[in-house]
Amino acid sequence: MEEKKIIIDRAILVGLNADCFTPEETSDEKTLDELEALLETAGGECVGKVLQNKHTPDPHSFIGEGKADEVRQMVQSSGANLVIFDNDLTPSQLRTLEDLMKAPVLDRSALILDIFAQRAKTREGKLQVELAQYQYYLPRLTVWNEEMGRLGGGIGTRGPGETQLETDKRYIRSRIQKLRAELEEVRKVRAVQRRRRIKNDVPVVALVGYTNAGKSTLLNYLTGADIPANNRLFDTLDTTTRQLSLSDTCDVLLSDTVGFIAKLPHHLVEAFKATLEELQYADLLIHVIDASDPEREAHMQVVERLIGELAKPGVPVIDCYNKCDIAENGAPRGENNVEISARTGEGIDALKALAERLLERGLHHVRLCLPYSMGGMVDTLHSQARVLSCRYEAEGILVEAIMDETLYGRLLPYVTE
Repeated sequence: MEEKKIIIDRAILVGLNADCFTPEETSDEKTLDELEALLETAGGECVGKVLQNKHTPDPHSFIGEGKADEVRQMVQSSGANLVIFDNDLTPSQLRTLEDLMKAPVLDRSALILDIFAQRAKTREGKLQVELAQYQYYLPRLTVWNEEMGRLGGGIGTRGPGETQLETDKRYIRSRIQKLRAELEEVRKVRAVQRRRRIKNDVPVVALVGYTNAGKSTLLNYLTGADIPANNRLFDTLDTTTRQLSLSDTCDVLLSDTVGFIAKLPHHLVEAFKATLEELQYADLLIHVIDASDPEREAHMQVVERLIGELAKPGVPVIDCYNKCDIAENGAPRGENNVEISARTGEGIDALKALAERLLERGLHHVRLCLPYSMGGMVDTLHSQARVLSCRYEAEGILVEAIMDETLYGRLLPYVTE
């Protein structure tokens, strides 16, 4: 993908709060504040905000022509060169609004795509972002082409280059098919790696959470990884996996995932399936929560809803309240709740102990003395249990292992402790 010179855009942010909208569709002061944080992450500056309340959106101008003219005047008086909506807009609404406001218009999805285009570093991440961009821009191709000359680079213009988006829709559809095929190959490679992990019986723990909750900082503290952990939304886009010893007898693979956000466009979730499908195979999820965030309850609901859609049923979840060193309110009492500070290390031992306990819930940690006549059982243990040690002594085969209830019942007569 062709990178363009980054321009500091000055933007007016606009949101519509309509009675007929769902919570995921509507805009309010809080979501406009989050949109401003997204704009700053993309390298832009907010110079004004407008929140319109209507019973239903105008089918043509979305916020109504009178409010659109008010925004046009704000653009002229503030020197803004961009208008960004907190809602998703149709191609015809984009065209109408740009005519009325005399300025380029983007919606929330386009802004998030721009950030993703900046953040993607790996081949897989770039493929996923490019696919999402083409899926978004295909129905908006005419509008987007008209604006390319006026924007001249900057927010909303990164990713597929001008020459690609100026080609016909048949080429873009062909490119989408090719990207999907390449991502399917990525999934196959991941499946091979996953089978190898299952064969080696290494549990997988995934960090999930709202963007900027501190997942990367926690991964860095636990594993010594050197992932950038800045105070910016979507600072980490590509998945990182590292080995972690929870104790002397429990090693896991710990994965960081892309942060979630309210009103995350569906096509972005679809495009990132190759990454997010790791959640389907995780043995434990650690939901990292910014305990200092006044909106933490709302953000938790966003993540919990996506966990319900993406993770396998019944997977244990730890609610990990991060930033407890600066939070006014700690974690509520709960069996699977823990307070930590990924910055100072406070509570990390408690988190690791809880993770190990949940991974071994329903399992038995035992020592066995097997007669040599049961030598074949050692192979069974290696394939169906986690073997920690195996020694051949005069009294028999001494095995230390962690196993499920079924295997434990079969071997109960040989358990020594």
